[in-house]
Amino acid sequence: MQKINISIFALLIAFGFASCNQSQETKEAPQTDSVETVAAVPAVPVELKDPDSNKAYKLYINLKDVLVKSSSAEAQAAAKELSAVLHKLPSQTNTAALADKIAESTDLKEQRVSFTTLSNDLIAMFKKAEVNSGSIFVQYCPMANEGEGAYWLASEEEIRNPYYGDEMLNCGEVKETIAKK
Repeated sequence: MQKINISIFALLIAFGFASCNQSQETKEAPQTDSVETVAAVPAVPVELKDPDSNKAYKLYINLKDVLVKSSSAEAQAAAKELSAVLHKLPSQTNTAALADKIAESTDLKEQRVSFTTLSNDLIAMFKKAEVNSGSIFVQYCPMANEGEGAYWLASEEEIRNPYYGDEMLNCGEVKETIAKK
């Protein structure tokens, strides 16, 4: 019975890595997702109508980028800035508290777990926001949070996974696009 459980576990691990199309042999340098990033086809910068929401989005992208780089110290600083802006927005007190939790932690794994809930809250917020230009991509990694999966936002379709950084940089897919209506 134990051999069967071990075999099943091994298959699940193999499936997880295969589902992320991540090769163990090649390592890509982490890249960041910047609102002003120019890709092969220039991306239109994301601009939201509400200035505070727009600032919150840009600070969220910065936080995501430093998590992609696996920088706990930079994540603390980025989360602190994001929290200050979220505290100014109506109905975002709980979301600001999640950013505070990231800012208070020095453990990258804990920061990424809190980032999951923060992302979910901000996805809901930005789905209601008025987008003036650009597109916000809701991305998903099935392997994040020990296989429970997790979402995040990006300004580009290209996957740069904040939950694994360079371990599984490209694990994920675009699930939805938020754009001007």
